[in-house]
Amino acid sequence: MKSISRLPRISKAEAVLILITMLWGGTFLLVQHAMTVSGPMFFVGLRFAAAALIVALFSLKVLRGLTFLELKAGVFIGTSIMLGYGLQTIPSSQSAFITAFYVPCVPLLQWLVLGRRPGLMPTLGIILAFTGLMLVSGSQGAVLNLSSGEIMTLISTVAIAAEIIMISAYAGKVDVRRVTVVQLATASILAFLMIVPIQERLPDFSWLLVVSAVGLGLMSAAIQIAMNWAQKSVSPTRATVIYAGEPVWAGVVGRLAGERLPGIALLGAALIVAGVIVSEMKRRSVAGEFVTGDEASLDEEGLRKVE
Repeated sequence: MKSISRLPRISKAEAVLILITMLWGGTFLLVQHAMTVSGPMFFVGLRFAAAALIVALFSLKVLRGLTFLELKAGVFIGTSIMLGYGLQTIPSSQSAFITAFYVPCVPLLQWLVLGRRPGLMPTLGIILAFTGLMLVSGSQGAVLNLSSGEIMTLISTVAIAAEIIMISAYAGKVDVRRVTVVQLATASILAFLMIVPIQERLPDFSWLLVVSAVGLGLMSAAIQIAMNWAQKSVSPTRATVIYAGEPVWAGVVGRLAGERLPGIALLGAALIVAGVIVSEMKRRSVAGEFVTGDEASLDEEGLRKVE
């Protein structure tokens, strides 16, 4: 049959991930303002403490049924969240460039840990998104000098990739609200514990800090619940391509706030969007046509058999 191409349809879960990625990018300016009145670890701890409390207040009845698997999953994911968020705050001239490496890390870990080799179209999507993310981050990272800050940022990159993989690995096996509370609480506790060894000064009281923590806590709660729910049916590789759009939305927010986006960043943003579209396209061997993720079969764990 003659090959027929069509634009991919976005599933409900993928649409949710796109929305939270927009929300995630929108937190950029708020975090910048909060960092003027607080150290990074204290703010990460406060932010996730607020998020854990918010989710817990809406989950009091279901929390009684917490299982050991949910506790373990929450602790593992929460640890990766703290490393991913916390270590990125350590000064590094090449932080944005190095952080982009989580994009190719995810399909590799998906293959090694989950035994699922990414298909052709998601791989092409990853390549486009990674290239775009490097362009958005700027060219100053073209030469990599691994100082202590760069090494910590590199560790945070692996942690981000591990978080995405673990969310998919446990998705469908745990209650979304219970595991979200545990992972947010874990991230908060670990961030607060890091204050002592890194000798971070405790901030003075500030309404900006309080409002920022509550606001970002609400956003973090929504983001983590959405990730835990949506990745039941969206593979780690595809989710990563969507998450790669975060700096694009951060740039949009920055532009609305008066910042200017360089032309190279706009090209990078276009490549990331192209990566999302390409990763959604699949080839159905019987009909010889491209089909969308909605039409692909799911395996027993809720992930795509063929990406």
